[in-house]
Amino acid sequence: MPGYESINSKMLQVAIAPGREIYSRRGAMLAYSGRVAFAPSATAGQGIGGTLGRAVAGERTVMMHVTGQGTAMFGHAGLHVQVVELAGDMLVVEADRLLVHDASLQVGTMFMGEQGGIGGVVRGAVSGQGLFTTTLTGHGSCALLSHGGVMEMPITPQRPVHVDPQAYVAHRGQVQNKLTTAVGLRDLIGRGSGEGFQLELSGSGVVYVQASERKI
Repeated sequence: MPGYESINSKMLQVAIAPGREIYSRRGAMLAYSGRVAFAPSATAGQGIGGTLGRAVAGERTVMMHVTGQGTAMFGHAGLHVQVVELAGDMLVVEADRLLVHDASLQVGTMFMGEQGGIGGVVRGAVSGQGLFTTTLTGHGSCALLSHGGVMEMPITPQRPVHVDPQAYVAHRGQVQNKLTTAVGLRDLIGRGSGEGFQLELSGSGVVYVQASERKI
């Protein structure tokens, strides 16, 4: 797998070689050395079915296919970069949070309403987050973007975690999500993020929470 090296909290260097290709967010390349090539990718390794799914889902963040031999540095808008290693499990993350990921990872699209029922739909409509989100599955590395860095919070069957939807970045493991509210739906109209509603994650896994309620 490509070696991911943090230059600092906001810059990442990745080794590129034949058989060790990656996909990166378009416009996120800061510098490179060696014989490295960048080509726009509408599929990001998903195939035609996945491409259609991303289009319907609104997950349209354009990715670049990075190949060749050398190293490349990545960053975006001065945001913090968090490297996540997958070992055969699945990461659920919104497309605009992805900076780079190994080409070896399988990319998919998930409808969040499947896990949260009407709560999943309300989550998207009220919080401004998408109803669909991106999944990465397999063995490999990826890097996530956040405002102010992220904290990894463990989720256990005995201890679900409640997260402000705007502070949510990603989660992994056997996790279910639903929207919970402290007030009635009628009181939520016109509200942004805040204590009126939270995203409840239960099961077994980890949730990545950013130190801000700002979108990317």
